[in-house]
Amino acid sequence: MTADTAVNVAVIYYSATGNVAEIAREIAETAEKAGAEVRLRRCAELAQRSAIEANPRWAQHAAETADIPVAVPADLLWADAVLFGSPTRFGNISAQLKQFLDQLGPAWGQGLLKDKVYSGFTSTASEHGGQESTLLALTTSFHHFGGIVVAPGYTHPDKFADGNPYGTAHWSGGGNTRPVDDTTRRAARVQADRVVKFARAVKTA
Repeated sequence: MTADTAVNVAVIYYSATGNVAEIAREIAETAEKAGAEVRLRRCAELAQRSAIEANPRWAQHAAETADIPVAVPADLLWADAVLFGSPTRFGNISAQLKQFLDQLGPAWGQGLLKDKVYSGFTSTASEHGGQESTLLALTTSFHHFGGIVVAPGYTHPDKFADGNPYGTAHWSGGGNTRPVDDTTRRAARVQADRVVKFARAVKTA
């Protein structure tokens, strides 16, 4: 890989109980295998400690991922491609990811977010419980950035199995009764490979 074709990919996510984090790791690993330099970053937690400790899965996940660096705007500026992940909150992204996006105003004002490749992924407790609306809401920000939106689409058989053309989406069943499975992981790999491919094409154009 030469300097001209090397691609920087940032995977920035929020995850309470771990499903979105699992997808994020799958995407990051796939992007690395595709030759990208990758930064895996989590959004800062906003919830009160008492709320986290009241949910054993949330508390466990917070402890297990404490060593993952917290995302800062500089991670986005470094990247040629960015994949954002968030659980669904009433058909929209989480407050934690929204707060991160709200920090990008100065960079946006300088035109530093444009011409990058963007994509998104999500997880819901119920089947189709806001997956598409969450990903579409996230995409709105990409348009404001002047970004290049790369959706996985129905471009691979694994996306027909996953069933979401807008991004990777997992259904946890509530209470993590359905852990991230091979269907979701394969869909995540399709998305990561596609993002790296297009980011490299943009960078070398």
